[in-house]
Amino acid sequence: MGVAGSGKTTVGKLLAAKLEWKFADADDYHPAANVAKMSSGHALTDEDRTPWLQTLRANIEFWTSKNESTVLACSALKASYRKMLQPNDSVSVVYLKGDFDLVKKRLSERQGHFMKTTMLESQFQALEEPSDAVTVDASENPERIVDEICAKLSLI
Repeated sequence: MGVAGSGKTTVGKLLAAKLEWKFADADDYHPAANVAKMSSGHALTDEDRTPWLQTLRANIEFWTSKNESTVLACSALKASYRKMLQPNDSVSVVYLKGDFDLVKKRLSERQGHFMKTTMLESQFQALEEPSDAVTVDASENPERIVDEICAKLSLI
């Protein structure tokens, strides 16, 4: 979890590959209306996010029921969102913690994504840093972050 530009997709794909798990990006589950709203530079409301979070929860429950180990890259900025996405103790949260300048630079260099740098401030305002997650420094090398996650979660 983390704000846009923290490295969720990059690190998530590397982690999934290392563990030979499935990878899913929560951005791919947004309804078209949410993508259009964000593409026009408007932040989503909790009301906008609810159907998206419900879809993610249903997928997490499905993957869990099928014993499909999955890395899900998802912002999950608020504690209430994370609670919704954790149907049981088998779901771990990893927080990619990055400062504003780092992620703004990354977002400004990113091509073809609906998330605009102008919306970054709203993400930091909405962010409720987790106290019960594995926290890693988003400024580190992605491979190093993956190794740290594996070590902290005793995955390898």
